[in-house]
Amino acid sequence: MNQDSRHIVIAGAGHAGGSAAAMLRQLGWRGAITLIGEEPIPPYQRPPLSKGWLTGEATAADLALRPAKFYSDSTIELRLATRVTGIDREAKTVALSDGGTVAYDTLILALGARARRLPLPGVDLNGVLELRSVADSDRLKATLRPGARLAVIGGGYIGLEAAASGRGLGAEVTIIERESRVLARVACPILSDFFQAFHRGKGVAIEVNADVSALEGAGGRITGVRLGDGRVMPCDAALVGVGAVANDELAREAGLTCQNGISVDLAARTADPAIFAIGDCTSRPLPLYERMGRLESVPNALEQAKQAAATICGKPAPTPEVPWFWSDQYDLRLQIAGIPFDTSEIVVRGDLDAAKFALFHLTADGTVQAVEAVNAAPEFMGGRRIIARRKRLTRVQIEDMSISVQQLAA
Repeated sequence: MNQDSRHIVIAGAGHAGGSAAAMLRQLGWRGAITLIGEEPIPPYQRPPLSKGWLTGEATAADLALRPAKFYSDSTIELRLATRVTGIDREAKTVALSDGGTVAYDTLILALGARARRLPLPGVDLNGVLELRSVADSDRLKATLRPGARLAVIGGGYIGLEAAASGRGLGAEVTIIERESRVLARVACPILSDFFQAFHRGKGVAIEVNADVSALEGAGGRITGVRLGDGRVMPCDAALVGVGAVANDELAREAGLTCQNGISVDLAARTADPAIFAIGDCTSRPLPLYERMGRLESVPNALEQAKQAAATICGKPAPTPEVPWFWSDQYDLRLQIAGIPFDTSEIVVRGDLDAAKFALFHLTADGTVQAVEAVNAAPEFMGGRRIIARRKRLTRVQIEDMSISVQQLAA
């Protein structure tokens, strides 16, 4: 079939879906592209939702992935405030929430992930919030003012970023974490201890080893978080940030292979050669680490958008990237390169007390698997090169600040 007559449908207009549409045009795709998004606005960036957008420092133009006219100029049809509700693989159509159907030659699933909900009494009270969309961020922003009391349930990166933004706006913030430390599921104890101490130094109260038994309210609005030990943390709003669940139900119902997300290969292709999947909804190969994994990050969304677009357009596959992530809290910039699989040693480079350091995660043979850098951009950039090359380093080499990170990466 001639490319000009082929139709690509992208289900999901987040960072991954919006980037895939743009990448297809950049790589010369001439056929029709329809981008279907559940939210009423064009694709936008998610990271500022817990930072600049929440504090009022980012504008709508800053948030937008691309100017609105980009889509019409690029002949990309935007179907907003519309959700894909089903996939008919045999007929090659998707069903929509408005009752219509759209035919596709190639389908890209960019369905994202949703906030994990806690099965707690009171979870439906007004003022119980999550943070996955602009609307969520706007609801949270409306509660943050000097003296307002915010409870953050979950001490992951989203919770810590929201706590930092809340403190910046003058709110009183309490973080409630089930584990023995914040960032317990995503960072090593050294990094957890650093951020925990830093937040406490900024006036954030942190409760660890704390189970939540109920959310309490009056007049339909939350007034406090009851802990398992019977204490109640008074609050005017509660942000629940306890992880995310891949939106893979459509793929499962269509008979596609799913395991903690929609299973794809290095071309972002599913078990059906006409269907690709990208972004937070996927379980993808991590070739550097010889395993599969689900990554929730903008860099992952962009990498998989490139993989899918290159395959569809018949272009060379992009070089696999080292996974990377970031988090901004107060004046701290955390940048993480790689994933610390199978590591046995952590080496500190720099000065923890000066909030300028990097943690190198090594396997038993000294291979660098991950680097967590706080206000240490050179170590992050050098770390990405070191990890990509599967380079081995010693503790002595890493700790010696007279050896530049460029030399370490050489």
